[in-house]
Amino acid sequence: QEIDSQTHISNWDGYVDWRNRPAITNRHGGLLAASFVLGVEVLENLAFLANASNLVLYFSEYMHFSPTTSANCVTNFMGTAFLLALLGGFLSDAFFTTYYIYLISSLIEFLGLVVLTIQSRSSSLKPPKCDQGVPDIPCEQVHGAQAAMLFIGLYLVALGVGGIKGSLPPHGAEQFDETTPQGRKQRSTFFNYFVFCLSFGGLIAVTFVVWVEDNKGWQWGFGIATLAIFLSIPIFLAGSPFYRNKIPRGSPLTTISKVLIAALLNSRASRNSSTAIASIGSSPTAIQTVKEGGQNPNSKNVESIDTPSRSLGFLNRAVSDAPACSALECTVQQVEEVKIVLKLFPVFACTIMLNCCLAQLNTFSVHQAATMNTKLGSLKVPPASLPIFPVLFIMILAPVYDHFIIPFARRLTKTEMGISHLQRIGIGLFLSIVAMAVAALVEIKRKGVTTDSGLIDSAKPLPITFFWIAFQYLFLGSADLFVLAGLLEFCFSEAPVSMRSLATSLSWASLAIGYYLSSVIVSIVNSVTGISKHKPWLSGSNLNHYHLERFYWLMCILSALNFMHYLFWATKYKYRSRSTK
Repeated sequence: QEIDSQTHISNWDGYVDWRNRPAITNRHGGLLAASFVLGVEVLENLAFLANASNLVLYFSEYMHFSPTTSANCVTNFMGTAFLLALLGGFLSDAFFTTYYIYLISSLIEFLGLVVLTIQSRSSSLKPPKCDQGVPDIPCEQVHGAQAAMLFIGLYLVALGVGGIKGSLPPHGAEQFDETTPQGRKQRSTFFNYFVFCLSFGGLIAVTFVVWVEDNKGWQWGFGIATLAIFLSIPIFLAGSPFYRNKIPRGSPLTTISKVLIAALLNSRASRNSSTAIASIGSSPTAIQTVKEGGQNPNSKNVESIDTPSRSLGFLNRAVSDAPACSALECTVQQVEEVKIVLKLFPVFACTIMLNCCLAQLNTFSVHQAATMNTKLGSLKVPPASLPIFPVLFIMILAPVYDHFIIPFARRLTKTEMGISHLQRIGIGLFLSIVAMAVAALVEIKRKGVTTDSGLIDSAKPLPITFFWIAFQYLFLGSADLFVLAGLLEFCFSEAPVSMRSLATSLSWASLAIGYYLSSVIVSIVNSVTGISKHKPWLSGSNLNHYHLERFYWLMCILSALNFMHYLFWATKYKYRSRSTK
């Protein structure tokens, strides 16, 4: 605290403004600061999804990759972008603030999009056009310097997207005072509307920008994405006077590694001298800590803990009077912080299965819709526009959840949160089971219509509306909202302050692993079902000969097993403070 012009001014402890001066409580942070982040997220996700949702066509039609190679390139690009969110989160925690990581990352993405826009405009930077119907002139796949330019641009975008995803959500969440009930409620609202804005940007991308790319040319699609990320920078900068930025506290990976190595070496070096461990049994502080789930209810962080808690007791060996190496000397606070991070991992792992389901429905559901009647009055809806359904459901559900469901739950349960983070994730995982069951039932109905109409080997549209597919999207869109917003808030609020950006990035890593794993599951299913001269469930060019309903039932069963696995960990988890219960 400082006296300025005889006015009592209090500072945010551990936070600075954009000029690196202490952040002031009544001037920095709050809803106004977070609203700039929400506006930026609309443009950021528009720029990312404008290309990602339609990129497979660009690779096949203009760069002349095969359909399989095109799909793999897009999957690798998406997966890499989401995994790089871990890098963005790590750098935000360790060396830079989320403020600077966002600015650096948006400039990197802008540079990548400029490269892709230039290439798409210039015919000399692309392979020559070819006619698929003329076999005498083979299509030349992009290679050499042209391929280098394509992938440099693409992976600059992936690096930028990763940095933004790893820094923007925690930057917005850091604007709220978590020591007050109002601050925690506003932070919860922020995460709801973050997913809403993410979906709004996606909606513009998969409708307007995709239409521009298909009808006006890819240079216009890339140009719109470039303009969107360029405009996001001054909007973000406009909030600079209002932001409070968390001061980086050094590498969280160093702390985690040091505690793990120290626990391993100390157990070998001095099995008989574990003063800290011996004191646990009789220490009232330790017992209180365990009961409160790793945090004294009267403290904000774990700094006041004098002895390690009993959970994950093998890590307590890192606290020793005679460490195996002086560089590996650990404090109780560091050990407790690492325990908190390790306890997040089972919850994170259980969300991967939902993202597998999302990936499957984004591919097979589009193929299903392509065989059905896609007319909406006189308008023919392209099957590739089906992602509009889950996006619209999320945009409707997010405000309903925040303004109606949560206030009702708070009155009903008499708790601050109404629905806890883990309950919210659990609801989402349960809805994913329902989504896969509905998908299986819709496919059974579709195949029934195919058989009754005698159109099994015909390319004609089936006499059944594609709106049946909307049911599985309804449940899956709802599941995605519950799990993504719940996991973002859970990881941010539960992680130690020094590791929050990295922990929040786990939500995006779950998405990446889910996409990668979905491809593995399809390959395994085809390998197993193709044994003994049987036809694999998911092979061939005609979807009517697939056993897609069996595959959906399998995904439903796997989701149910995953849900039971989640319940085991969720019931064992102890929150750091009562406020999140």
